[in-house]
Amino acid sequence: STQSIWGILLAYFVNHKLYSDIVVLAKRFSTAVYAVLYIIMLVMESSDSNPGTPDSPSTDHRSPTDLYQPTINQPPHQAVPYVEPPFWCQVDYHEMDKRVGEPFKASQCYLTIDGFTDPCSSDRFCLGSLSNVHRTRPIEATRSRIAKGARLYYLQGKVYAECLSDSSIFVQSTNCSLSRNWHPATVCKIPPRCNLDIFDNAVFANELSKAVSEGIGQVQKLANMCTIRMSFVKGWGQDYPIKAITSAPCWIEIHLHGPLQWLDNVLVLMPQEGPGSSGGLVVG
Repeated sequence: STQSIWGILLAYFVNHKLYSDIVVLAKRFSTAVYAVLYIIMLVMESSDSNPGTPDSPSTDHRSPTDLYQPTINQPPHQAVPYVEPPFWCQVDYHEMDKRVGEPFKASQCYLTIDGFTDPCSSDRFCLGSLSNVHRTRPIEATRSRIAKGARLYYLQGKVYAECLSDSSIFVQSTNCSLSRNWHPATVCKIPPRCNLDIFDNAVFANELSKAVSEGIGQVQKLANMCTIRMSFVKGWGQDYPIKAITSAPCWIEIHLHGPLQWLDNVLVLMPQEGPGSSGGLVVG
């Protein structure tokens, strides 16, 4: 639910004393929410400034990305850690089979993708100002319904997608499908004001561990899991009139830099041998 994401965000900002982020995020939603979070911020600041208040005992002050650090070890002394890149994802916007505009790289833990024409910022990708000489009327009609669009969150090793628009969004994520025992090509509908966790680093780590033991070919196949596709307004696949994503009017492709980088680093250390050869690499 939206409340659960709010809870995760609030806990993260308060634990790390990111009071300015609390204010910025709250102002994007409602006056009531802003008031509540502003009070919390004042209470926390007052507590921090009181010299008679001891520090909280034994709390983990690492960032959410530090809490999840899978490692692949190659005995006896070589290791390939999961390293969080400065930009956690890249978003490419498409209309039918044409990419439109430049890729957007996200560095903030939340990213709004909407249909408005405001300038883009570090936490906002506005699609309304992007031009396309091949744009058709059906595409224009779909673009007009994107409106508030969707928001992506990257929190504690998981990626969440929330639908902010009055029209549903549709997501295809192999990682999400695997964790729910769905068919890998499943396209999931996320209705307005609902959200779904669409990628979990822990699931990816488990799959990478199995792939390493099966050889370099299986590891290479995991690159597809690091890309998520999302369509606005219109779904696609066997349950929809639109069968292929490249026929959808407006859609985005989300490339997860952290898992892709980790995958590349593992492949560099793997021997170029036949199937089933892992060269002693073990996921731990």
